[in-house]
Amino acid sequence: MTSSEIRQRFIDFFAKRGHAVLPSASLVPKNDPSVLFNTAGMQPLVPYLMGQPHPLGTRLVSAQKCVRTGDIEEVGNHKNLTFFEMLGNWSLGDYFKEDAIKWSFEFLTSKEEGLGLDPKRLYITVFEGDDNAPRDMEAVEIWKQYVPENRIYFLPAKNNWWSPGDNGPCGPDTEMFYDVTPQGLGDLTHEQYVAADDIGTVVEIWNDVFMQYEKRDGAVIGKLAQKNVDTGSGLERVSMLAQGKTNVYEADMFAPVMALLRQHSQNYTERDARIVADHLRTALFLTADGVLPSNKDQGYILRRIIRRAVLKLKFLQADPIIASQIIDHYIAFYGDVYPEVAQEGLRMVMKVEEEKFEKTLIAGLKEFEKGIDPFTLATTYGFPIEITEELGLERGILVNRKMFDEQMKAHQELSRKGAEQKFKGGLADTSEKTTRLHTAHHLLLAALQKVLGPEVHQRGSNITEERLRIDFSFDRKMTDEEKTEVERLVNSWITTDHKVCRREMPRIEAEQLGAEMEFGAKYPDVVSVYVIENDQGEAISKEFCGGPHVEHTAELGTFKIQKEEAVAAGIRRIKATLA
Repeated sequence: MTSSEIRQRFIDFFAKRGHAVLPSASLVPKNDPSVLFNTAGMQPLVPYLMGQPHPLGTRLVSAQKCVRTGDIEEVGNHKNLTFFEMLGNWSLGDYFKEDAIKWSFEFLTSKEEGLGLDPKRLYITVFEGDDNAPRDMEAVEIWKQYVPENRIYFLPAKNNWWSPGDNGPCGPDTEMFYDVTPQGLGDLTHEQYVAADDIGTVVEIWNDVFMQYEKRDGAVIGKLAQKNVDTGSGLERVSMLAQGKTNVYEADMFAPVMALLRQHSQNYTERDARIVADHLRTALFLTADGVLPSNKDQGYILRRIIRRAVLKLKFLQADPIIASQIIDHYIAFYGDVYPEVAQEGLRMVMKVEEEKFEKTLIAGLKEFEKGIDPFTLATTYGFPIEITEELGLERGILVNRKMFDEQMKAHQELSRKGAEQKFKGGLADTSEKTTRLHTAHHLLLAALQKVLGPEVHQRGSNITEERLRIDFSFDRKMTDEEKTEVERLVNSWITTDHKVCRREMPRIEAEQLGAEMEFGAKYPDVVSVYVIENDQGEAISKEFCGGPHVEHTAELGTFKIQKEEAVAAGIRRIKATLA
């Protein structure tokens, strides 16, 4: 069974059970700077998990593109990836544990509708209970209908409790693990199971989160009025299992790439080849969703991933043309499902970054010859520690890797803390300030179109409690007069106190109305459109959107542009505030 067939089987399975099918959102979250990328299928659905009605109803299913880089150093083992597809189904106040568990088990084990995996190789974990919530005996009793009780294990909150942070919906989860050993592990004691998980002979393949509690300021304060279910299963991992493989790089999306690398590398190592296979795929999908290499935010992650792939190709002593052939494979493999990967120019983005990295290596080599320490070489000159170690060996110099790792860990911790301060707010933050700025964002785009022309369209956005930011298509710097007029228009609409209305309608109807769409986004058949209109019912702004909004523009305050600048060719950026 191919991974494409598995993806479609999953969607068909839940569609048959009343779930509306959602297209994948972009890898870059819309108006949610709490994270750099969508890391799970639930992230684009945060407003609906918080209680806002979804235009497609209470049962949803999707295959969501995701990127996670927190464990990038683990990439190259048998299961960790930076880019992956998350298969997910949701209940928004509809079914709960009974159906969620039943359908998870059925899809994993059914030969007719699902994957046909061996139920005797399944192991189940559930929440053991703590001061916040009791042991999840309800989930255990349901699971006992499908698996022996001695294959169900209680684990603490760090393993089996989901929370978005200090505030919001949260709850216990139940996770499904699969035995990937050739001989089969059979029944395991609690201690044996934990050991098997630690060494990777059982692999997590599904997670059902039961959002039934509410957390405020880090403490669980009670149960939610609306109970939600959020499930997730990694397509690459279940493809590995359904195809009888022992690691994800043997599954069909990676196998041809690994074969190319084996054939065209003079110094082949499995781990380096896996990192190349993973990172080039991730780079392709990130650039397809509009990310460009830079020294900040998403662009920094893309730059790091491309450069790491280039470095590993050098270690492999691979044929120079191999990277292009790998990209060709991924475009052909994913083009039907994700046509954005076939955009013109994506190869050029990576080629330019590769050329820049070559210059970095040359500059770093000069500094190495001066005796600059490895930590400074890495953080100031972007010179990889692996290159420093190789050069040191050639010259009989031993690099203190332990000291370097400690310095980098401290450096990354400082960066992480800074990022936590920087990336707060957005859809994951429905505070009053963020909500006001979100609505002001709509007015700003409308004013830009009125002042600069209807050809202006949004090309990106970012909203925190402190300010809003919009990237828009325009090919020159705005004049002071134009910026003043934009401010005047937005403030006049605020002062006049227009209504902000949310309407659900077919996507085709919304498109015919001329509602603004997120650049590159795919939308379901029924969408949510926010309209800001005057007393005569004339629309000032119409946008596809699911974020938090005020009900009247008079709630916003005074609008002020802080900065207008270029981002890329034909793209300008405005940062603005409300007082």
